[in-house]
Parts: sequence; structure tokens; C-alpha cells
Amino acid sequence: MKPTEELRRSICQRPMGRQVVMYQKWRRLLFLHWEIEPQIIRDTLPPGLEVDTFEGRAYVGVVPFFMRDIRPRFCPTVPGISHFLELNVRTYVHDERGRPGVWFYSLDANQSLAVLLARRFFFLPYFNSKMSASVQNEVVTYASWRHGSEQKHLSSYIYSGTESIPLPEPGSLEFFLIERYLLFAYQEKRRRLYSGRVYHKPYSLLQAEVESYSSSPMELAGFAAPMRPPDHAIFSPGVDVDIFGIQAVDA
Repeated sequence: MKPTEELRRSICQRPMGRQVVMYQKWRRLLFLHWEIEPQIIRDTLPPGLEVDTFEGRAYVGVVPFFMRDIRPRFCPTVPGISHFLELNVRTYVHDERGRPGVWFYSLDANQSLAVLLARRFFFLPYFNSKMSASVQNEVVTYASWRHGSEQKHLSSYIYSGTESIPLPEPGSLEFFLIERYLLFAYQEKRRRLYSGRVYHKPYSLLQAEVESYSSSPMELAGFAAPMRPPDHAIFSPGVDVDIFGIQAVDA
């Protein structure tokens, strides 16, 4: 079953009857997307997931950003733990019920505790990385290198947001790429698919000015390096996010 427009809209709403387990703030996000042949992506997915496409096109995204004020529901923020950097490689999928969501190939972070907990409790492919970022005159300079990888896989980004754009309407490419509120994860030992929900207000979006970028994280995820600039780039100042618990997807 493919996602319907009604389902794409409804998945953006706060889930009823679910308890928040964590609060997060995502800041200064750069979304870079490359179009990839759907069959190439399909071959990388676990059982129970299918490629989600926009007008027949599939995408892989690289998203560097700042994680701020990360905390469990009943705990305050903790200096040195609650603020870190994250860079993920993702694609867009749906399950057998037609629910659209995100499949992560990797999530690099420079906070080892976050990596450990996300792997343990959310079954997500987090990796410890050496990362740095600075902001000067609203221009972000961002770098990431995964521990244990070759030096050539050091990735760097220089970017900023410029003119604001209207909130993306359902049916637009921006809505398809950005407005995602369901993630999927696969537990290898149990051979079972899981899903997790998040909720936040719609992203405010700006045109992205990208002075420097890297597709190296895509190579680490097993894709050939794109021999062209990103097919789509956009910036968001950020959102405040409620995280809900992960649960097994019905067979």
C-alpha cells in the first residue's frame, strides 16, 4: 500500500495516546538531497519497507545540524551531555500500511552517551564521530569525521539561510523531503521492524546558500559518490521536538 495524501497529512499531527519520552531541539539544519535510482535504494532496505518516491523519483539526504537541550521527560538538561552535533544520512520509505517515514543509514554524533543509548533503545545506526561547528555572521562552518574511517571521509560544510520561503504545501517536493514525523529502525537480532514518532511544528524554511559541502557520508553509507551538486538544498533555523517511544511494527 502506497501513502495517500490524507495519510501524509495525518502523520504530521501529534500522535494521540502516546507518551513523550524525550525532548530535543534541532537547530541550524542543512538538508542536502541527491536523486538516486529507486532500485538502488530498494536493495538497501530491510523487510517491511518500500521506497517512497516523489513523482517517481527517490532521494538520499545528508543533514548536518545542532542538537540542543536533549533530555528525557523527567530530567533537566546536563552540561556536556545535552548539547552536541549530529549528521545523518537518510532516505524516504513507507511501510506495508502506507505510512511514510524516514530510514536512516547512519547518524554521526560527537556525544558517546547519545550514541550508546540510541543504539541500545532505538536500534538506530549511530556512530561516534569527531565533529566541530561554529557560527559567524549566521554562516555555519561544520566538520565531521567518523572514528575509524579513512581521512578522506572527513566531511565539511559551510552554509547559511537566506530568504524565507512559505511553509511547504502537501504535494510539494519540500513537504515530501522535510515534513517527516515517523522513523523506522530494524533490530537485526530479532529480525523485526520498529517505528518511532516525533512531533514538532512545521519547519520554517529558508533558501540555502551552500559554500562548501561533502557527499562523503553517502559513501560511508555504501552509495557511489554523486558526481554533481545536490539536486535540492534547503535550510531551517530549527524546531523544538517531542520524541515518543519506539514500538514494533505490526507484521
